[in-house]
Amino acid sequence: MKWSISTKLFLVLVAISIAAVAAMGVSARISFTRGFIGYLNEQSTTYVESVVPRLAEAYKNEGSWKFLNHNPRAWYRLLDTRPRREGPPQFSEVDFTAVQLRMTLLDADKEIVIGNRTLTPGAPMRAIEVEGKTVGWLALVPYQQATAAADVRFQKRQLTQNWLIGLGTVLIAALAAWWLSRLLVTPLTRIASATHNLASGDYTVRIPVTSKDEIGGLSQDFNRLAQALAHNEQLRRSFMADVSHELRTPLSVLKGELEAIEDGVRSMTPETLASLQSEVATLNKLVSDLYDLSLSDIGALSYRMTDVDIGEVLHSTLAAFQQRLAERGLKVETHIDSPAMINGDEGRLQQLFNNLLENCARYSQADGTMRVACRNTNGEVLIEIEDSGPGVPADILPRIFERFVRAEASRNRSHGGAGLGLAICANIVQAHGGTITASAAPLGGLLISIRLPLLRTLKV
Repeated sequence: MKWSISTKLFLVLVAISIAAVAAMGVSARISFTRGFIGYLNEQSTTYVESVVPRLAEAYKNEGSWKFLNHNPRAWYRLLDTRPRREGPPQFSEVDFTAVQLRMTLLDADKEIVIGNRTLTPGAPMRAIEVEGKTVGWLALVPYQQATAAADVRFQKRQLTQNWLIGLGTVLIAALAAWWLSRLLVTPLTRIASATHNLASGDYTVRIPVTSKDEIGGLSQDFNRLAQALAHNEQLRRSFMADVSHELRTPLSVLKGELEAIEDGVRSMTPETLASLQSEVATLNKLVSDLYDLSLSDIGALSYRMTDVDIGEVLHSTLAAFQQRLAERGLKVETHIDSPAMINGDEGRLQQLFNNLLENCARYSQADGTMRVACRNTNGEVLIEIEDSGPGVPADILPRIFERFVRAEASRNRSHGGAGLGLAICANIVQAHGGTITASAAPLGGLLISIRLPLLRTLKV
């Protein structure tokens, strides 16, 4: 039989409550029984102490114990230590211990004179002395159990009340266990159902957060997970669509060119070959970027970390782009601190700067301005590359490092980009323990800011 969590929790809590109440009941019974009998014996001992002087005085007056032989009336009159009052006796005056029936008078030789004749060996005795001489002994048969009817009724009432209280406690615990099991299991049931839907591909499922405890935190975490999965699924679909589109465009151009040559519409000229070579180069760069991006996403992109002066890397990359930038008529302003030592892969850093400078050369307006800065600040190196425009819409900036994200109005496919360069840049920077951000540049275009940790041994 398969039990639900709520049933198991309910039964466990009830079982614990029953065991606790039973243990308390048994303990209370033992404690009460022993304590009550001990209380009775203590009261009896106190009573014996008050009777001894009366017996000593009676012996002194009579000269012997003969006056008590077969005279229970005189015996009980000596044992009655209550003060004489008019009216009914008070509760405190009532001999509720029946101690008189348990008392035995013995002579000096410890022979029974009168009283309870079931005296057992070892019973407590109190000496009765007259003028320094022991004339008798007063013995008390101790309680082994509460035998008086009133005492038994009192004991039973106490035990019955204890068991009734225990039963009430178990009932209250059962109600509390039922409420607690419902309180804990109901949200868990909702989470289990939502998890099943999420595993089935329903990424729109959400769990209402009704508390601020651990279950509420678990519900919030589930909602964030579902949101992340939905976002990743959307990215996956967009990625597949974008890859298909980016591949289809150059392939369509190639197919059209080849069909034109095959049909004799176009002749095989150097210009035709250059056009075909351009489309092949576009395909090759797209496939290469996709490969690098996939490797960096899974952490398989190789890095050979050494001590690198990033200022020198930036200088050498700018020198390689000098002709490319000059063709676009771009004016380059530089402010590069050197040395700026970091732990990095010089080849990957060159790839990073190549992508960023290529974007500036490709998208900046002709005869514009580009600024490149590299500064040491607060234990890190800050690299800023900005251009004079056109800029990037504000709604695109937060997503500009996602794959295939471009500002279609100005930085579009007509310039030959596939929208993967900045995504690769972000992965390279992350692999070097840095951060990369994009914002609007003071020159009017795009400002890329990169922060990388300096070597700890560097002394500025």
